[in-house]
Amino acid sequence: PSGSLLAMRAAGLLLAWALLRPAGTQQCHLAGPGGVLRFTDTHAEIRVPALHRVPSSLDPLYGLVRRCLDLVQQNPLPTELLRAALNDPSSVQTSQVVQYELGYVVCAAVALLFTVAVPMAGMCFCYCRSRRRCGGRLRAHRRSLGCRRHCLLGCLSLTSLIILASVICAFVTSQRVKVQMEPGLGAVPSTLRTLRQHIANVPQGVQMVVDQFEVPRQQITSDLGGLSRSVGLSIHTQLKAMTYAALAELQDRAGDLQTSLHHLQILEQTARALAAARDELDPALLERRRRVVALLDDPRCTSCASVLGRAQSLELGADYGKVPSVEKVLKALDGLPRSDFAEMIRQGNGTFNSIPELAVERMAQVIQDLRDEMARTTEKVQSIADSFPLHDYTRPVSEALVKAEDRSQPYLREVQRFEQYRWIAGTVLCSIILLILACNVAGMALGAYGLSKREDPSDYECRGEAGAKFLLVGVGLAFLFSWLLILLVFATFLVGGNIQTLVCRNWVNQEIYKFIDTPGNLPPSMNLTRQLNLRRDSNLSAVYRECKSGAGLWEVLQLDRAYDLDEHLRTPKYTADFQKRLADFTARLGDVRLLRSEGRQDLETFARSGVDEVDYGRFQQEMRKPVVQTSLPALARSLEGLQKMQRNSTVAGRLAAEAQALWQMQNSTVRSQEALVAKLGESVHFLSRLAPHLQERVRTTLATIASVEARLPVQAQQILRQEIGCFTRRELRYFTQYLNWVGQTLREDVASCQPLATALDNGRVILCDRIADPWNAFWFSLGCCTFFLIPNIIFAIRLTKHFRPIRNRLISTGSEETCPFHIPRVTALKL
Repeated sequence: PSGSLLAMRAAGLLLAWALLRPAGTQQCHLAGPGGVLRFTDTHAEIRVPALHRVPSSLDPLYGLVRRCLDLVQQNPLPTELLRAALNDPSSVQTSQVVQYELGYVVCAAVALLFTVAVPMAGMCFCYCRSRRRCGGRLRAHRRSLGCRRHCLLGCLSLTSLIILASVICAFVTSQRVKVQMEPGLGAVPSTLRTLRQHIANVPQGVQMVVDQFEVPRQQITSDLGGLSRSVGLSIHTQLKAMTYAALAELQDRAGDLQTSLHHLQILEQTARALAAARDELDPALLERRRRVVALLDDPRCTSCASVLGRAQSLELGADYGKVPSVEKVLKALDGLPRSDFAEMIRQGNGTFNSIPELAVERMAQVIQDLRDEMARTTEKVQSIADSFPLHDYTRPVSEALVKAEDRSQPYLREVQRFEQYRWIAGTVLCSIILLILACNVAGMALGAYGLSKREDPSDYECRGEAGAKFLLVGVGLAFLFSWLLILLVFATFLVGGNIQTLVCRNWVNQEIYKFIDTPGNLPPSMNLTRQLNLRRDSNLSAVYRECKSGAGLWEVLQLDRAYDLDEHLRTPKYTADFQKRLADFTARLGDVRLLRSEGRQDLETFARSGVDEVDYGRFQQEMRKPVVQTSLPALARSLEGLQKMQRNSTVAGRLAAEAQALWQMQNSTVRSQEALVAKLGESVHFLSRLAPHLQERVRTTLATIASVEARLPVQAQQILRQEIGCFTRRELRYFTQYLNWVGQTLREDVASCQPLATALDNGRVILCDRIADPWNAFWFSLGCCTFFLIPNIIFAIRLTKHFRPIRNRLISTGSEETCPFHIPRVTALKL
């Protein structure tokens, strides 16, 4: 009984928790948030990769050259001059061009002066040298010659180092121009072809994007396959605690009914048996008392007076004829239970456990309808591709790209040819400069070595003479090729400088776009808005900014009708019917009968039977009394003790016989009645504990069963709506992911005009950052070499005299080497 009570309490607590818990507080049972869909990138092969300026160790040199060019050309973009040149070239005046290119004109004058002056100086030097007046020998020795010679050596070494550093930069930048020129020129037609292919493949790309709807469709179809069972399992999981607790409580009440009926029957039968046994025991006990009293009262019985009192009190104890009858209760419970509670509970449990299968059966039709709806949604998504308007409006752009590609090919070939000539000329002239530097180094080395070996300044020394000749060879090469150097420097300077100041500088600050956008600047044949079929209310700057920010082609082209991609990608447009079918679906999945009417009547009859009205205290009061007031075993043992004390054998024999009769009565009659009393005590104990709470428990159980039966359909419907809501939100996330991906892919990839902006940016990077910067650094470095050849010539000519023998000796009375006793001649004077 105690174990049953604990189980009942546990079931009651579980049921109370299940009933008091608010409905709809469960989390989504369906796999939580929707996963991330993976779509195939089908347009990667026709993208225009963005180029960027790569940091270089020559960036300080590039910056210096740009600052120099900004000093040379300080004028802004010549808008009026360009307008006139493009619309009416004959109206362009030379003075306007000279005024704009004034800085370059000044540089041209300097280059022309250098080109004429240096060769003229070289011819003069050759004439003087032929007359032995230049590059000859020192006529007299002076004390300051050593300082002057060292100063000239230092200056020539410094200019040689500057020229060496400049020629190395010229070599490096020339090679960088050559390396960047070929891929840079090749990028022009390839970029134009890529743009044309990008535009031509827009319809196929849009169709491939639309075909990717298969990814969310398969995912949603897969989720639909497990929806019904998931809903059923969720309902079963969330309601099983409440249902199982109610069934456990019902099982406890059915057990109480069965057990109570059993104990009432025992109670009635045992009380009758005890009453009948008492009636049978009473005369025998009276007879036995009379005989024992008479024997103990016999004068011959020695020491029998001490036991006489107990023998005289030998009489019956408990009288079970006085306990209340439970016959009325048994009559009320007659025929109970009329229903099979075990079968009833089994059926209720089975019906509740079949909810997942019932959900699959009830939701089969709506699942099929949703699958059909997904097929119709696929047709709706196809309308994105069918209504995409670009196919007929991108033809002008494609034609313009084809024309640009065809017209650029001859110019690109010419540029590549002239670049080859430039590289050859630059390499040859840089090599000549290196040869001049080699002559300088050899001349200075041999000359210095010859001076160190010469004891007399007037002595001839072949190594010093060789050093002087090397220096003169370098001077001759400098005079011979300096005009070619300055011509190459000016030619590359004129081209590269104008590209930097006229194109690159105004490209970076977008002045070129503003010039193109201004009406009247370009001739009608160069109207880019009309040629590219752009919107009439837009210009190149606006289109560039829109494309740069990721606009679609359809947003910048001139379309006959508006196309709103956002309108085509609204999620409700494709999910409204899908959501409506799920929202309209209803099914009763919680109709479970836990207790039929006959079972309810049995419990109500049990509660009204009067089990709680029986006076179980009377039973307990009688059970506390013994069957016989005097203990028969104790009296029998006393008689056996007296037997041993008797001298009279007759009395002793009678005492033994009476003791034997008492033992026989105890073992046969009294002990059987005591067993019945113990059996009666168990039933009285159970019924006395059950009776005070019987009606309350039965009433609570019936109310709980009724509440659970009423709440099951309601809560099952709430859980159904909750799970369908979770499913709907997850599937809508798949739709939203797909449509967002479609919009992003169309704008940024498939039908994006961003490649047009990227191509323009790539052109600026290639022309300005990768070609113009090293090109300008090349002429700047070569120009440094050329201009430093002038001090190199001067220092080399001046230094040549110091490597040859001195003609006359300097007479000095303060000199240690002068001796009045020698024949006057040029003496060896260490310098």
